[in-house]
Amino acid sequence: MSGQRDEMELREAAIRAHYPTAEAMLEGFDHVPRLAKARAPVGQELGQERSAGVVTGLRRFRSTTPGLVTRSTARAEGVRLLDRIAEATGDALPTPAAATVVQDLRRALAIALAIGESFATVTGLQELKKANLEGRLPQPRRAEFSELLAAESFAVLATFANALSFLLADQAGEEVVEIGALEEVLSDNPILALHGALWELDQDIATHATDGGKLIATVLAFAEELSAKAAARGAAAPRIAAFTGANWRVAADDLPISGFAPPRKARSATLVMQFKRPEEVVGNHIAKYQAMRLAKMLMAYDFERKLNPFAELGGFIFTFMGDGAPGTGKTTLIQMMAGLLNDYCKVAGYPFRYRNFGIDNIDSYQGKSGQNAKAFISEIMDPTVIGFGTVDDIDQIAGKRGGRQSSAGQQEVTAVLMEAFAGANTVVRGNCTFGMFSNFPENVDDALRQRAGARFLVDGPQTRADYIDILTLLLGNKHTIPLGDHDLYAAQEIQRAVAESFARHNRPAEPGLQSVFAQVSEKLGPLDTLEKLGAYLKAIQEADPRFTGRAIKNITDAVKVRAMDFELPDEWMETPDLFLFQPYERKAEMIAELRRPITAEMVVQEINRYADSEFRYADKSDEMAIDTMVRDMKRADAAKRRYLEEKQ
Repeated sequence: MSGQRDEMELREAAIRAHYPTAEAMLEGFDHVPRLAKARAPVGQELGQERSAGVVTGLRRFRSTTPGLVTRSTARAEGVRLLDRIAEATGDALPTPAAATVVQDLRRALAIALAIGESFATVTGLQELKKANLEGRLPQPRRAEFSELLAAESFAVLATFANALSFLLADQAGEEVVEIGALEEVLSDNPILALHGALWELDQDIATHATDGGKLIATVLAFAEELSAKAAARGAAAPRIAAFTGANWRVAADDLPISGFAPPRKARSATLVMQFKRPEEVVGNHIAKYQAMRLAKMLMAYDFERKLNPFAELGGFIFTFMGDGAPGTGKTTLIQMMAGLLNDYCKVAGYPFRYRNFGIDNIDSYQGKSGQNAKAFISEIMDPTVIGFGTVDDIDQIAGKRGGRQSSAGQQEVTAVLMEAFAGANTVVRGNCTFGMFSNFPENVDDALRQRAGARFLVDGPQTRADYIDILTLLLGNKHTIPLGDHDLYAAQEIQRAVAESFARHNRPAEPGLQSVFAQVSEKLGPLDTLEKLGAYLKAIQEADPRFTGRAIKNITDAVKVRAMDFELPDEWMETPDLFLFQPYERKAEMIAELRRPITAEMVVQEINRYADSEFRYADKSDEMAIDTMVRDMKRADAAKRRYLEEKQ
């Protein structure tokens, strides 16, 4: 990964100069907690139940030979992380997990101290420290001295947390640990701040780390919590601009340091998923077709320019909503699209990242759900990867604003997703897409739902041929039942099926919208001019006030997608030199040559397709509200009758 021009190199010599200090912290230090209460034993109590003769600690580092360790002859009382880590793995010798954690802890501490030193030099804090040590710090500058120390503390804590998370990212497994909120976050000076953080880590390891996998998961959870806490408190700290306004890079680790922003690795973890081939998706013709095209669109992303020609020319789907009844194929659609992207990226050598934000990311701790949502968004939008993020059952995960049934965590998630999908700072580079899926989209907050730029109606098999195809597909080959008079999978031929599906939207499907369409058509005739199309949109808005300007934007975006309604040739994906590895300008030219003209019929179809979904959601939402009110009234009547009976 190439560094950016505004980044300063954090020299390796400056980092290694802090190794002895980092090693001493890991070996042992005294710390009396000021803000938190101890949850686990420290000091001499650690490891006291081990059998005689069993080594209880990882051996001490020799600073002259990085990575080599020797037995410590004396230990400080208090926090001894080397011993605590050895205790967690339950082995007399250092395990690979324990050794990795210790190495990365030392490295992260040294990087953080080097950043603190750079901050102190740039801000003049170094001279103030020297004057204070010699007893000649002027009284008027003591407030400045305290503010700079606090700012340096937050910079060091954030860098330590982010570097530790970055270095350990490749070791993350399936284990998940919830450690709760960190309390011992101090800002008196950098060393005390690190002591407080390491005391918290010692407590977390003692409480949660029962083996190597849990050890790594615990340290990663700690790093995430510390990063969030340091950012929350440090962002508003006086004199912090020297840290937040600068960018560094650690070349040996390819680690970018940019204020409080957590860095993300370009590498992608192995994706464990049962992929589906397009021919295994029966029905759902438009949804399948758009998902297949979107997968190829993403592959047009240019890693040098950090931009996708489709995002610039129009027609890129950044967010979409897939809705349908249970069992109609939403999960299969996700598996198909993720599988296509995974295969395309393998051929091109691109890093691919898939993440799903599920109900388990809603946390009882205040603010944690929002943090989880932000981390999910950041991972997928990372401009160094091709990203695909899904929010399955979004009606259960993101709550309606002001809804009595929505928890605080659900409200946090709604706010984060709305800001990420169409906020003031949203940048659509074209390297990622987000899909929201639901059986009950009417339960999703209106404003969040309207941030879905495209609608994928996942209605499953519809025709007789569809049902024969899916039955044959799911039965497999281990039977002797004859097929009969049927052209197998002919109905799934994508171009013909999609053309028929789009043609069905020449007229609306929902009764409410049919009435509006009939009135406008009777008055204006064929909707073949911009004036008539605009009048139709206004009539829809009068029938449903929720049909706002955002809906018009989504419709026009969908029309632009239709203008890009062509298949990028399969050979472009199979042989990257033909397209994927071409310069950005050449990619844009090749795509522009395939673009189709926009027609009035195309616009009418997209208006009807989008408005149908909004009317369908509104009708279901209103019906549910009426049902709820009826149930409440019945309960009130029953309660009143029972009260009067008991009173008599």
